[in-house]
Amino acid sequence: SALGRSGGGAAAASAGLGLRLCLGGWGSLVNPTGVAACPGSGRLAVAHNGKKRIHVFGPSGFCLRRFGERGDANNDIKYALDVTVTSDGHVVVTDGGDRSVKAFDFEGMGVLAVREGFCLPWGLDATPKSEVILTDSEAGALYRLAADFRRGELKKCQMIRSRLVSPRAVAVCQTSGAVVVVEHLKALGPSKGSTRVTIFSAEMDLIGQMDSFGLNLVFPSRIYATAVAFDKEGRVIVTDVCSQAVICLGKPEEFPIFNPLISHGLSYPVGLTYTANNSLVVLDSGDHSVKVYSS
Repeated sequence: SALGRSGGGAAAASAGLGLRLCLGGWGSLVNPTGVAACPGSGRLAVAHNGKKRIHVFGPSGFCLRRFGERGDANNDIKYALDVTVTSDGHVVVTDGGDRSVKAFDFEGMGVLAVREGFCLPWGLDATPKSEVILTDSEAGALYRLAADFRRGELKKCQMIRSRLVSPRAVAVCQTSGAVVVVEHLKALGPSKGSTRVTIFSAEMDLIGQMDSFGLNLVFPSRIYATAVAFDKEGRVIVTDVCSQAVICLGKPEEFPIFNPLISHGLSYPVGLTYTANNSLVVLDSGDHSVKVYSS
């Protein structure tokens, strides 16, 4: 309703996004936490809390594969927090259960597990060079992980930014290399806290930052961001659980603008990605589903 009062309906209509596909649902997906698109094949990888933690869906919506058993074995996944897919076709998962980062091929075979040095690895996104940018929520840090996933060899895991506040969701712009992070700020008093959207250049220089309070001065309703992505034009897109919406905040140099892309039909959006054909994929943990929108 807040978005409607601001003229958000017109903005959403101008975006021309329509719901094309809905996957999952309770029983198929259990409390999903992350979604990622394979740049080449169009397949979607979804992390959730079911018996097998990763589900891979084909472009038509059919579930092709399930893997990542819940358990204590080397390639098991205790609690998947987020997922990404590299350009060379590997599924990389942050496991909050044993504070690790694990990589699999699309057949579900574990190829690499990195357990050393992390406090609580959370969000992650792949670069065009198949490196992985990931957040460590407890350490307040951002890492760059380079590996030869085919051989299962870790090349480098380097901290590239520190002194962040509970960073969780992260996205890498596939054209400019810019990185956007959602930080979760501590609550003062009885409030539930707020979020801050922070943008870095490819060289990790700070180029934009706005917290919930600042966004509320510009926008008609309070925004609590849970997921973030870049579209193909390099605009920052976030999910907002307060208004149950997906909102475009503009390019880093014009940040922030306010353009609701989806303002109805979501209950608790927690994940966001774009497919190679520019479909917008939203992970909705409220009804345990993946919703694919296209123009």
